[in-house]
Amino acid sequence: MGRIDYFEDPHAPQANSVVPAASAVVVDDEGRVLVIHKTDNNLWALPGGGHDIGESIAETAIREVREETGIDIEIEHVTGIYSNPDHVMAYDDGEVRQQFTICFRARPTGGTLRNSRESKDVRWVSPADLSNLNIHPSMRLRIEHGLDEGRASPYIG
Repeated sequence: MGRIDYFEDPHAPQANSVVPAASAVVVDDEGRVLVIHKTDNNLWALPGGGHDIGESIAETAIREVREETGIDIEIEHVTGIYSNPDHVMAYDDGEVRQQFTICFRARPTGGTLRNSRESKDVRWVSPADLSNLNIHPSMRLRIEHGLDEGRASPYIG
């Protein structure tokens, strides 16, 4: 299923759903960030996805990272809560979802990089090389917050 992301676009369609989600800024010992090339919108992003009944939001992040990348992680802390009503995603089936994601900082504990049905490429990328990738502005914000080790508290917005 394809999607179009709208970010602070006055012509965006009105949201008709909200789904809690989790994402993770996974940073390895070399300081590289784990990113995926998404199949639904052809953009590079942090791994993450929708929250399932019966799991904590941290478990959602752990599951989604493993499913989309093959990497096992340990959560370190929350880096931000992203619920901007001016960020919506329009899906082919008519759903227009308002963004609501809790983003975590995490470190890898094992696993092997692999693609999934949601990720056509998975990479460890140096922060200096992130500017070379086509990344949505809202995702860049999450990455920036996740890499900012000096932040005293999570972003809320």
